[in-house]
Amino acid sequence: MFVITADQDASRRSGEHVDALLGSLADLIEVEELPGVLRPFERTVGDEVQAVLTDAATTVTLTLHLQRLQEWSVGIGVGEVEHLAPSSRASSGPVFIYAREAVERAAGRTVPAPVAVVGPDPERATEAEALLQLMAAVVRRRSDAGWQMIDARRTAPTAREAAAAVGISPQAASQRLQAALWEEVRGVEPLAAGLLRAMDPDGAG
Repeated sequence: MFVITADQDASRRSGEHVDALLGSLADLIEVEELPGVLRPFERTVGDEVQAVLTDAATTVTLTLHLQRLQEWSVGIGVGEVEHLAPSSRASSGPVFIYAREAVERAAGRTVPAPVAVVGPDPERATEAEALLQLMAAVVRRRSDAGWQMIDARRTAPTAREAAAAVGISPQAASQRLQAALWEEVRGVEPLAAGLLRAMDPDGAG
């Protein structure tokens, strides 16, 4: 099982964005038909949100989406659930403790990017965290033009149609995607999911 706990950075200065985040996450899950969302994101306390998942690939996708938004520290817990209630707030088990430890470390600025992974296998958790931090660093450095092209490419049937939708040449579109390291990040997403999955005691994610 996987638990994502995300805490907003500096909400006192920038204002709380929990409600907007919950809407964007719900839209992403619906539009991309992401599987394995056992308990959808909800506010847990203050400016913090949490979700319970059974799918490692979905966990990676949602983590990177949170990193795109630039203002969320993300903790990923991997482990067992002792009691799964209708709400993640009322649920319990080691995975929730791991997620709490992870988000506190991610928010503490002791990691290169605000992502941390904690689970029953520290060695695998370290490997998964290192890869996700690298991916997060790339995602957080993408330009608005890069994101515009990535979003178009995700929905368009072909690269040429994506370029046309943005109003640029195929060559310019290719340059934007290359600068955003789109293919490179996509290429290692299965590896990141595999590292998380290897830690899952349920072994179904």
